[in-house]
Amino acid sequence: MRSVHLHDPLVRPLIDELAHEYWSRYRRLLTAEQLRDEMEHYPAEEFAPPDGELLLLLADGAPLAGGAFRRRTEAELGDVARLERAGTRRRDGTPAVRTAELKRIWTHSAHRRRGLARRVLAELERRATARGYRRLYLTTGPRQPEAAGLYLTTGYRPLFDPTVAPAGPLPFEKWLEVTT
Repeated sequence: MRSVHLHDPLVRPLIDELAHEYWSRYRRLLTAEQLRDEMEHYPAEEFAPPDGELLLLLADGAPLAGGAFRRRTEAELGDVARLERAGTRRRDGTPAVRTAELKRIWTHSAHRRRGLARRVLAELERRATARGYRRLYLTTGPRQPEAAGLYLTTGYRPLFDPTVAPAGPLPFEKWLEVTT
């Protein structure tokens, strides 16, 4: 596993394939411009230390899978019982608990069904915990059942009703176990 900058040439093949996959699944819902805006929405420095990181899983120097996290400051949904406790949410709704948002978790199409995304996810969780994050937040699209399945089987709590057909992004959260 290697920590890289978003503009590292090793990242480009995964980002390109991710964009192609999004386009194939969502082209009836998104314009090409909207897709480009989504892929370029976050500045590269948000995925760099100290508040973020972008990881690639490599084999023989080639990227097989990857993912990133960034510090989340936007207001969002979450476990009401936890987020309503004193000190967990600011007046404006933003999390007072250090929250990382996971982004761009991806496995190259030639290397799927081998548990690589699970490995990337576990390493992102480990590194976010080491940086002091106590909660993880992420969204995936309604046409990405593989991703939703991964998050459900790795302890992420859906912040939506999983019994209802989804219309928009599917938010999840996970509270991290902190060992002292």
